[in-house]
Amino acid sequence: MKKRMMKSGLWPILFLALLLLVSCRSNVPAGDRPTDTAAALRAVQTGTQGIEISTTPNYPPALLYDQNPLVAILEVKNKGNYDLEAQNCIIQVTGYDPNIIGGMQSTRSCADNTGALGGKNVYNLDGGYNQIEFSSSNLNLPQGVYEYSPTLNFMACYNYHTVASPSICVDPLLYQVTAEQRTCNPTDVILAGGQGGPVGVSYVGVDMVGKKGIFEINVRNFGSGRVLNPDTDISNCGESSLTYQDLDRVRYNIQLSGGNLIDCKPSDGIVRLSSNQGKIVCSFDIPGGSAFETPLLIDLDYGYVQSFTKAVKIIKTPQ
Repeated sequence: MKKRMMKSGLWPILFLALLLLVSCRSNVPAGDRPTDTAAALRAVQTGTQGIEISTTPNYPPALLYDQNPLVAILEVKNKGNYDLEAQNCIIQVTGYDPNIIGGMQSTRSCADNTGALGGKNVYNLDGGYNQIEFSSSNLNLPQGVYEYSPTLNFMACYNYHTVASPSICVDPLLYQVTAEQRTCNPTDVILAGGQGGPVGVSYVGVDMVGKKGIFEINVRNFGSGRVLNPDTDISNCGESSLTYQDLDRVRYNIQLSGGNLIDCKPSDGIVRLSSNQGKIVCSFDIPGGSAFETPLLIDLDYGYVQSFTKAVKIIKTPQ
């Protein structure tokens, strides 16, 4: 009898051990910390920055003698999610007299010595990084001039893309079915936080007219710089004259996974920004007979320019 009781008392212990073993195996995730991966994807797909430039401390110095070299070291960061080839991002320094500050290469690629400047991704949430040096060892103050105080203007000009893909509810029989038959209701979508570039989509208005879906897409310059026409030559944007046609122009391409494009306006595929905002209106034919969610694919192609200044003073070396 005693042995039988001991055996019966072991069963609950064995059952618990087996249950713990099975539950531990079932809790092993498919990948390493998938919640972190999802958060990284969200970080990559949001943001309102593109190329960010700044000088390192004391390069250039605020004050130097004319017998010393002038050295400016720029830190260049691609804080958006679009990869830039060398020819698509230019850094230029202007604002000085080349007869006084001579021999300085004033135009460099953001990707000098690297080949490309990648954007942020799930493996690198900080984006690409590079250092670029502008230097002159030929400082020549004219006779009778004892100091020269230019304000150097460092300018980044680059071509960029932003892709937004908000999920939209469409219903080709909006007024012909009951609420219980719908899986979703067509509503406007507000997009906060950008899509990984200085230009992005802030709002999508959704309207259904029969089987036609009409989408009002608001495009916005979220950054502190100026938007350029994507066809503008950026190789010398610091010194070339930019016309009205070069400014505040964004080329767009709109697709709806669950619909067929009827038309978009502006019809030339270029949206003009006024006070940093512009509007696109697209119509799609929606097939089927029930409500469903589908991504609205918005591709924005544009150039961008931003700058900052740094004052320096060059003093004649006492003889």
